[in-house]
Amino acid sequence: MSGADRKKALVTGASRGIGKAVASMLASLGYDLYMTCHRNVELLNSLAEELQGRYGIKCNCYAFPISNEESVIEMFRDISHLDVLINNAGISYIGLLADMTYQEWHEIIDTNLSACFLTCKYAVPEMVRRRQGKIVNISSVWGNVGASMEVAYSASKGGVNAFTRALAKELGPVNIQVNAVACGVIDTDMNRCFDEEEMKTLVDEIPADRIGRPEEVAELVKLLCTGNEYLTGQVITLDGGWT
Repeated sequence: MSGADRKKALVTGASRGIGKAVASMLASLGYDLYMTCHRNVELLNSLAEELQGRYGIKCNCYAFPISNEESVIEMFRDISHLDVLINNAGISYIGLLADMTYQEWHEIIDTNLSACFLTCKYAVPEMVRRRQGKIVNISSVWGNVGASMEVAYSASKGGVNAFTRALAKELGPVNIQVNAVACGVIDTDMNRCFDEEEMKTLVDEIPADRIGRPEEVAELVKLLCTGNEYLTGQVITLDGGWT
């Protein structure tokens, strides 16, 4: 398949963890990739080289805060269209709400929620014109039920869930599907803040008796990107039966 004929996907926060697994999955399906990170430029470039060499696809890499509108606009100047948009970039904050600064609150909300607005704002018009597209937002079980000591993170992911359901209704008539994956505890750097005892306590609460793997999230994302066009507006929980 020529470069002009290959499908195109944007994966935010692609340098590691879930984003890296999703980007690798899409590359294996023959998608050309646009990938972003904030600071892990070397990791992202290394991944791009690996995927281009292995699958013969094209990767464009960008490093900037994903909530920066000017940078998002600049990136979209390189993007003629997208078949798939994966909003994965996210950060966490663990601590008492009273100890959190207003700036820290904004950083969580902007990175986890406002960035979804920005990427969708600039991806959707061309999807609408072509009357096709898949948007998958990576969310969290805490967006469903809330977590003590993670109020801002829970609020941001709850917003992602509502954003997903609402945008799916808006775009359903033009054959664009919008879904989210609400992840439980996944083996990523974000969850390495927990020590061994804390992680054991978490695992003891999970019926599957283990934490999830980024590749398992990617497999579910694959189904959402390639499967049933009638499946939209859903927040699908992937947590080993935990919540």
